[in-house]
Amino acid sequence: MSFFPTTLPALPLREAIVDPVYRAVLSFDGNDLPLFESAFFEDAAFDFNGSVMEGRAAIKSGSWDNVSKLDTTHFLSNVRINLPSEDSTTATVTASALAQHFRAGQGNQPDTTRLTSGALYSIDVAKDPADGNGLWKIKLWRMKLVWTEGDWGVMTGN
Repeated sequence: MSFFPTTLPALPLREAIVDPVYRAVLSFDGNDLPLFESAFFEDAAFDFNGSVMEGRAAIKSGSWDNVSKLDTTHFLSNVRINLPSEDSTTATVTASALAQHFRAGQGNQPDTTRLTSGALYSIDVAKDPADGNGLWKIKLWRMKLVWTEGDWGVMTGN
């Protein structure tokens, strides 16, 4: 059973637009594959500091598979939505992100090593025309890693 539902009932437009971003980061934190899949179009792309993963399967294998196994939390703030008009089916969400990463099972251990990061997100989202509930999903997630503090070995398994 998933800790997080993949859909929420009757979200107002702007909440529905930002919801795929929240679903995506919560899928990493909760190791929740159905939530991850609900957040991205199959042909989505993830641009991590210029290194681009093309397709949801590539994002899963290139990022989610590793990070979702860690003890992580991702916090978003300064969230803004650029919606061309109220009847638009595309929008861009920007946000600042703070992420804490610990090796699997070590998040609650005192004095354990971690990698903390600050990033800027710019995420193109669209309403899924195949979804009868009007679910919004990620088309392109651009992430600019601004700073890190701690042990990169947490991410690489070293």
